[in-house]
Amino acid sequence: MDRIQALEVFVAVAEAQSFAGGARATGLSAPSITRGINSLEERLGTRLFTRTTRRVRLTDIGQAYLEDARQILEHLQTANDTASGAATNPVGQLRLTCSHEFGRIYVMPILSEFLDLYPDISVDVVMGDRIVNLIEEGFDIAVRIGHLPSSDLSAVKVGRVRRVICGSPDYFAKYGMPRSPEDLKAHRTAAIRPVSPSPEWRFGYDMDQVIRIDSRLTVSSVASGLEIARKGWGLTRVLSYQIGPDLESGAMQTVLEDFEPEPLPINLVHVEGRRAAGKVRAFVDLASERLRAVAVLN
Repeated sequence: MDRIQALEVFVAVAEAQSFAGGARATGLSAPSITRGINSLEERLGTRLFTRTTRRVRLTDIGQAYLEDARQILEHLQTANDTASGAATNPVGQLRLTCSHEFGRIYVMPILSEFLDLYPDISVDVVMGDRIVNLIEEGFDIAVRIGHLPSSDLSAVKVGRVRRVICGSPDYFAKYGMPRSPEDLKAHRTAAIRPVSPSPEWRFGYDMDQVIRIDSRLTVSSVASGLEIARKGWGLTRVLSYQIGPDLESGAMQTVLEDFEPEPLPINLVHVEGRRAAGKVRAFVDLASERLRAVAVLN
């Protein structure tokens, strides 16, 4: 087993947390995987895994080595892509993660176009509100909404979202429009827990105005909160992208725009920077152009 293959085996075992899983991922036999890891540890003079009867775990040294091994393999793949033409004709699988609603409304149309443009690429999309670790979980790109912490990842800003109060025209015709955040106390409100986890709703660019809103209805999904607001029952608070189609159709209106907090940036986050694989660059280029053209995201 050469050194590159040994790195591939090591990464596969680390990600599967088992020798059997590493064997399935690489197509090698379990004994070959075991010999490869043993040989790698002997060559390095240190233990990369601790073994139990049920699973294997990375040691501290193994965890650090995993990050370096991934970077080596990524750089090698980039070099191979460039030499084979994949940099200009992207191939392979692209793994992407984003939130449910943003993915459904904005990412999926871009992905359908992307797949039509690049027939040699397949895409695996994981939608959820959990912030994933791109490197540890093997993702190429994440669509992130919010301010980013400092890291070695590359980010391309493609828009922004606002935290808005909204309702249907029928509701406003019947109950009137609030003119200040304080007025919300006299209105029906539906709280959406992922957007407003606390009864204290914050307003103002610096979020320094706090109003306690005791909503009669609290729901755990954006879709449910928006559905009852569309039907004219009450007002709710969402991120502006979540009602983009409703604003365009006139099904929903926003109020209290002058009291909104600072908008949140939307970024396409990826690992490789300027040395990004062709598939990553191709998607980032297309998605950047399409998302920057959406009025509600700017």
